[in-house]
Amino acid sequence: MTANLRKEERSLLYYISAYLAVGVITLYLGEPELNRVYQLSLGGGIKLPFWWFVIILSIGTMLGFWLISVYWRLAGFRCDPFLMPITAGLTALGLIFLFRLRPQYAERQFAWLLIGLLALVLITTLMRELDWLADYKYIYVAAGALLLVLPIFFGQEQYGARSWLNLGILQIQPSEFVKILLVLFLASFLAENRRVLATGSDQILGISIPGIREYGPLVVMWGISLLILVFQKDLGTALIYFCTFLAMVYAATARMLYVLIGLVLFFLGGTAAYHIFDHVRSRVDIWLNPWPFLEGKGYQIIQSLFALGSGGIFGSGLGQGMPNLIPAVHTDFIFSAIVEELGLLGGCAILVLYMCFIFRGLMIALAARNDFAALTATGLTALMGLQTFIIIAGVIKLLPMTGVTLPFISYGGSSLVANFVLLGMLLNISHEVNGGNET
Repeated sequence: MTANLRKEERSLLYYISAYLAVGVITLYLGEPELNRVYQLSLGGGIKLPFWWFVIILSIGTMLGFWLISVYWRLAGFRCDPFLMPITAGLTALGLIFLFRLRPQYAERQFAWLLIGLLALVLITTLMRELDWLADYKYIYVAAGALLLVLPIFFGQEQYGARSWLNLGILQIQPSEFVKILLVLFLASFLAENRRVLATGSDQILGISIPGIREYGPLVVMWGISLLILVFQKDLGTALIYFCTFLAMVYAATARMLYVLIGLVLFFLGGTAAYHIFDHVRSRVDIWLNPWPFLEGKGYQIIQSLFALGSGGIFGSGLGQGMPNLIPAVHTDFIFSAIVEELGLLGGCAILVLYMCFIFRGLMIALAARNDFAALTATGLTALMGLQTFIIIAGVIKLLPMTGVTLPFISYGGSSLVANFVLLGMLLNISHEVNGGNET
């Protein structure tokens, strides 16, 4: 069975490798800049022809995925055969557009990718059985709280959010890893209390509700989300945390009442924050009408809308657009660059890939053998889906711009590594579903 799963996985990686090769050749074929010398910023100042720089990073990316697939076959790892090829496809697309937009960031992204792949190997090797993680839920709370508080006092502000820690040789965004701790805590807590949460222990106006011990975390999560919004100025992270919490509560109880109460609380808190804090009001005002802010804080979203509109159905062609008019195009607005050059069809293809990832994650959750594993898979999948929706909705002005990254595509080291950790945990659960822990 393991050999068949890995064979299917590798057959899909063939297509991803071909896609990356065609993308790079299309982007640089006949370009005079290939003859210039590129100096590696992370390689001690080593200089090499730009074409070799592109080739090394492209081959290195796909070789990393291939070697992991071979290792899993030798180790008897029976994980889902589709999730890693989907991830490889998204990563390859991100690398192509980082070559196109900011080659120096492609180099950094490749370095973070190697760290992410190493994390993936370690997690799928050392943590194949996740049930023991359910015993440490309050440690996750303490660690998560510490990681969220540190940037408030010692962090630095970037893109309007104070959520980064400068460690000298690198910068990390702790909130990216706290998302996973949040899922582990909620999965453990909800698995332990789901029966009381679903049926309720008290009655108010004929409606069954749980006691303070059960609904207390709902209020705590509401407070944490607002604290992140207020002190870190990170609207995107606050939305992801709270929406993930609501998704997991609904998955555990099937009660829309909790979701409605949570949405009302978040709306009330968000409304208060809008009237009290300037950075929240600024984001909402730009969302409602960016045109009065054309020369300032509304410039990025306006350029994003122009890029989306100019792409049309088929796009202007890879390398033929003008996405560099958007200042943060390699991070928050990389989806705009993709749609400008690959068109509506290219944008829809990306959405289909993310939908396939979410579908496989939910299938793993449905097949999980216990409540903790099922809720963990649900929460991790919800994280991926919500982050994708929130950033794309911000880029197209469906929601206020939030500043989160597009998973596996945008430049962002902390996000990339955290998403590979997420992927590894999902694959471990799928390994158990396929009977891997019984052999």
